[in-house]
Amino acid sequence: MEVYPEVAQSESVTNIKFILMIKNYFKIAFRNLWRHKGYSAINIGGLAVGMTAGFLLLLYIGYEMSYESFHSNKDQLYRVVTDIKTPSDDYKTPVVDWNILSEITTEFPEIQNSTRLFDTAFDVQINGTNFNEDRVLGVDDTFFEIFDYKLLQGNPAEVLKTPFSLVLSETTAKKYFGDENALGKTLKIMDDSRVATITGIMEDNPSNTQIKSDLLISISTYTEVLDPTLNQSWADFSNRGFVLINENTDIEALETKIEAYNQRAHGDAMKETELELIYFLEPIEDIYLYSERGSTPQIGNVTIFLIVALFILLIASINFINLTTARSVERAKEVGIRKVIGAQKGQLSIQFLSESVLICLFAFFLAVLFTWVALPYFNELAGKEIAASIWENPLYPLGLFGIAILIALFAGSYPALVLSSFKPIQVLKGKFSSTSRGALLRKGLVISQFTISVVMIVSTIIVYNQINFMRNQDLGFNMDQVMIVETDGSAQQKRMIDELEKIPSIISISTAATVPGGGGDNSQALSKIVNQQGNEQTLTIERYRIDDEYIDQFGLKLLAGRNFSRELATDSLNSMIINEKALRLLGYSDPQEVIGKGFDQWGRQGQVIGVVKDFHMTTLKEEIAPLSMVYNNTGNSLINVKISGVNVQQTVAQIEKSFHKSFPNKSFYYEFVNDLFHEQYQAEELFGKLFLGFALLAIFISCLGLFGLASYSTLQRRREIGIRKVLGASSLGIVNLLSKDFLKLVLISVLIATPIAWFVMDQWLQDFAYRMNLSWWIFALAGALAIGIALFTVSFQAIKAAIANPVNSIKTE
Repeated sequence: MEVYPEVAQSESVTNIKFILMIKNYFKIAFRNLWRHKGYSAINIGGLAVGMTAGFLLLLYIGYEMSYESFHSNKDQLYRVVTDIKTPSDDYKTPVVDWNILSEITTEFPEIQNSTRLFDTAFDVQINGTNFNEDRVLGVDDTFFEIFDYKLLQGNPAEVLKTPFSLVLSETTAKKYFGDENALGKTLKIMDDSRVATITGIMEDNPSNTQIKSDLLISISTYTEVLDPTLNQSWADFSNRGFVLINENTDIEALETKIEAYNQRAHGDAMKETELELIYFLEPIEDIYLYSERGSTPQIGNVTIFLIVALFILLIASINFINLTTARSVERAKEVGIRKVIGAQKGQLSIQFLSESVLICLFAFFLAVLFTWVALPYFNELAGKEIAASIWENPLYPLGLFGIAILIALFAGSYPALVLSSFKPIQVLKGKFSSTSRGALLRKGLVISQFTISVVMIVSTIIVYNQINFMRNQDLGFNMDQVMIVETDGSAQQKRMIDELEKIPSIISISTAATVPGGGGDNSQALSKIVNQQGNEQTLTIERYRIDDEYIDQFGLKLLAGRNFSRELATDSLNSMIINEKALRLLGYSDPQEVIGKGFDQWGRQGQVIGVVKDFHMTTLKEEIAPLSMVYNNTGNSLINVKISGVNVQQTVAQIEKSFHKSFPNKSFYYEFVNDLFHEQYQAEELFGKLFLGFALLAIFISCLGLFGLASYSTLQRRREIGIRKVLGASSLGIVNLLSKDFLKLVLISVLIATPIAWFVMDQWLQDFAYRMNLSWWIFALAGALAIGIALFTVSFQAIKAAIANPVNSIKTE
């Protein structure tokens, strides 16, 4: 097609004019921003703070949703989990029977490969120094074939084949061997009695995985050397299992096949033990976010923080609208003059939109700077490295840039349309006034802001009160100053106890396999106990192995019967103490009725000799479980030492000295029981800290919006204020006049926010078996805080207007 020269020249001129026009718009916009530095700083700063908060939260959400996503075959990786059904209870567990994986891997061609892993710990000795390694995984030799944990040295197919093969993380290898090549070297493990060979070095685990370890040891170490009976065991649930499934496999159909196989292979054993096992497959990427087996699903927190991020960005956008509209009176005459000399409405809209884009670009660059500065502190607050750099994933800064442009177009469109619609004759005559529709919109936006803020204030108060409720709840036992020392349960333990009894600051000593709070060996036992109807009732019940000092030391209350006694040899063979929860499951109402009733637990038969009052064995997020206690005064791995509160560090040092005399080749490891309980609430405390921080940011940004509306209202009413002062109105009366309308808006926000906050937090509290009551004072306090913050924000503009010279106020009109 022929293009005429004059046409091409005309198009070129048009393009140049368009570029010059856009350049002119941005130049005018920059001059306006520079002329009103205070307004610009508040507007840009509010947007920047909002974007920074949104950016940090989006980084957090992206990190939380990235768990296990680094595996190249993640869509084919599944965790095998078990539903255990007994006559009395159903249990959803994250573990599998010891041998079921090897059986189904060979049985079904849909399963390419599988691996087992179990958590363990042991001491490592090198150059006469002991180290306690508590992040050890026993794994099959298929581990590196299934997972994408990077092996830096060694053959993935060979490193875990033979017994006592060790794979160390980079950090662990450096800890033991410095800069030397650790491959092929040996370490003494398990109380200096075994020698393990280092067959591989792996990269440190990424932070976004739930399979964490510093050392891997071959599973054949246990199945071929330490406990060969494991390969013949059934219903031994001590390991996690993962399978690699062929692409396009129907998972539900495969689960049905596995259930049918399990019935064929183990149906008789399940009937005999009254134990039904059903296996399911969980996608590996869903475990962290959605699984309730053995952990708290994180999707709730991710959803909450996503909503908070959107709300904060929304609040920042609302501020932009309010602050820009607040200046509309000042710019009305500018618009009128531009229209008189020929400016079109569309041109004015583009001009004001370009100003919005410029503000948002400034805010974007500030937000990137703020995020870069805040990221290390945010990582520390979150308790994990959310991101090493804001450029770690380039999509995030690009996403923030896109959000900035969207805010500019969305938030800037209303002010641009309003300002470009002013009638030049009216505004030049000084007859400009805002419409009631515009006033209602601005008030509605402020109400929206403070509704969100009040909901966040209420939520923060409830989160912290629930944490305090759990921390201060009566747990049913005395854990003050009880120190747990881990030993191997050998005969040397008696020697250590004899040494400890000589220390004056030690009040009491007991031994056990388990303590409340998750310390030690927590196990469940399939038990048969005679119930209220006289029948043997099968229960899956918690099992504590304790000595005769344990109940008194922890202050447990016996409701009926007696404690164990070392004077009665039969107590170590055929006696059991149960708790109230087990009593109720057996149908008894009077604790005395169960005394003398028979039981059968793991081949141990005897009679119930006592009932203890219920106490919390784990976090208050869970209900108290049925519990059995059996007597064992030898071989318990834990020594529980109750100490006085005087010279604690000195007492700990004396206990450590006694430990090393009895166990020279073991690492000294201790913990206080109250610390065990407090550690269980770390996730809630982290949630509370993050929520508090972003709630404060939301309130701060909302106050900027209120400040904008106060500025606008004060400008609109300058003449009225001046006349009132001339007629004798006091400054206090003026402040009250200007403040009451804003306080009405905040009060409306409180009324709207209260039922919303009650509903949301009531749902959040449902995750806790034991929870605080939602009292009226929480909502009253949140409302009072919101009103106080609003009054403080508005009073600045109100006082400024009240003390201004009324003559100047009237003259400006």
